[in-house]
Amino acid sequence: MNNKYTQAFKAAFPLTLPICAAFLFLGISYGFYICSKGFSPWYPFFTSALVYAGSMEFLLVTMLLSPFNPLYCFFMALMINSRHLFYGLTMLEKYKGIGLKKFYLIFGMCDESFAINCSADIPEGIDKGWFMTLVTMLNQIYWVAGATIGGILGSSLNINTKGLDFALVALFTAIFVSQWQATENHTPAILGIALPLLCLVLIGPQSFIPPAMLLLLAVFVTAYYKGGIKL
Repeated sequence: MNNKYTQAFKAAFPLTLPICAAFLFLGISYGFYICSKGFSPWYPFFTSALVYAGSMEFLLVTMLLSPFNPLYCFFMALMINSRHLFYGLTMLEKYKGIGLKKFYLIFGMCDESFAINCSADIPEGIDKGWFMTLVTMLNQIYWVAGATIGGILGSSLNINTKGLDFALVALFTAIFVSQWQATENHTPAILGIALPLLCLVLIGPQSFIPPAMLLLLAVFVTAYYKGGIKL
């Protein structure tokens, strides 16, 4: 077991180093952000470890400060991470025969872990299950470590965090621009703007998000299975 673990670690660790740099920086930003809203430094640790959903964690801060609305939270989480539905379908074959480790792999799947585990050419003799588990675990450790460091620094240093709210806007803007540049078909992005705007006009600012999310999900899933839109 130890030999399998060591070999898999040596194969997985170098592939996760670029992600380490990105996750530490973003995690620290998240830790600062949530503590700037008055939360205990324990919050970034536990939310990054248990929620572990990247951009959803930034949005979670707003949800925790808003009136309790489980329907809104459910649809926002579903839409922000809906791409994982398709990631999961892609990994069905790869997760076969690896035992109980697949449950952690399902929980810990993120864009970066999916990219490595889906495309990596695992060397001969390396245990596939341990390799994918360690890739996933290392990436989560980087994120939790960054968030925890940010939480400790954010709560102990007297830093003016005014304007840090813009980090959430900047994050989603950067993701949108990156996706726009990476794809030739901009129909999903245009629909992602147009349909919520339509619901905003028809329903109003208080309740437009759940129906907008449902409408987007229905349109994208239908288009995906009919081949009309490549997501």
